[in-house]
Amino acid sequence: MNLTNGSNRTSSLAQSRDPSSKHPQPRPTVGFARPTAPQLGGPSLESGSPPPPQTAFAVRCKSILAALVLIGTAPAASAEATGPKFARVGAPNNQAAALIERGKRSEYGVGAAQDVDRAIQLYCEAARLGDAEAHYRLGWIYVSGRAGKVDELLAASWFKAASARDNPWAKTELAKLGAVDLEPLPPAECVQKAAMVARFVPRQRPSTKPSPTDTPVAKPSMIVRDLERKDIRSLVKRLAPDFDLDPELVLAVIEVESNYNPSARSPKNAQGLMQLIPATASRFGVRNVWDPVDNLRGGMAYLRWLLDHFNGDVELALAGYNAGEKAVQKHGGVPPYAETKGYVKRITKMLGKDSATASSPL
Repeated sequence: MNLTNGSNRTSSLAQSRDPSSKHPQPRPTVGFARPTAPQLGGPSLESGSPPPPQTAFAVRCKSILAALVLIGTAPAASAEATGPKFARVGAPNNQAAALIERGKRSEYGVGAAQDVDRAIQLYCEAARLGDAEAHYRLGWIYVSGRAGKVDELLAASWFKAASARDNPWAKTELAKLGAVDLEPLPPAECVQKAAMVARFVPRQRPSTKPSPTDTPVAKPSMIVRDLERKDIRSLVKRLAPDFDLDPELVLAVIEVESNYNPSARSPKNAQGLMQLIPATASRFGVRNVWDPVDNLRGGMAYLRWLLDHFNGDVELALAGYNAGEKAVQKHGGVPPYAETKGYVKRITKMLGKDSATASSPL
């Protein structure tokens, strides 16, 4: 023990407490404050005493600098580690498929707020990756009026691009528009609702003086009276996965609603295979309720929305399809209407499944 050092410290403290001292000694530095210069005769390394203030301060500085270096480089290292993973979110096709799924949710309001502009944006990103379905879905939005107005020319451009990528549904839509060989077409652009304009494919006007040798050319279309039950089943099995629905659930609804009759109309003006009333058809972008494909798409979109709305409960979704979702909400379950209760019972019995297996959530 160095007694000299101890006596010096005692003397210094006594002097700093002396009220008669005109110039009190400065207080010892605390924490990371700059230390005062060492006094002559103070402790030395050779004596085995603690290191002088400069050495302790230097050690602290080195520790702080080392910590700052680590802190400063951590985000960069994290970003570097995360960056490649984000860039490798699947091959382009997988990335496009993910964008399309998000777009469908925004388009139909399933699992997300219904926002057609957002759907257009997501489909457009997928289309830039070369995805044929994305091209088709953009064409469908523009031809169905989902974006506020019908632009058949813009839709034809997207359908033609999808057809060039071997999308069979796009070829069908081009034929229905009469735009298979139509030239020139506007560029296939991603137009938002606010910028939409109504444009239509020119139709050939009939001559006021028909020639006896003229042979009328029928526009390609689907003749609904020739559509057989097996054709409808095939369509449902093709379309149902787009809405994450069990085809058997959709087919059971069709059988009870219209008995597979594309021309069915109820006293309440429910129309087509899935018996859509005009308000529901408009809500889910059905352009022609008597077109079996349009009708199926609209009915499936509504059924998918109901399943999502009622957390996958098939009975409540079916009750909503029959009586409306507001009636289900009002009664806190299947409404006590004889028609609705019989409707739900009949379909669930046809399925022979519980609500956990009748649908697959998005």
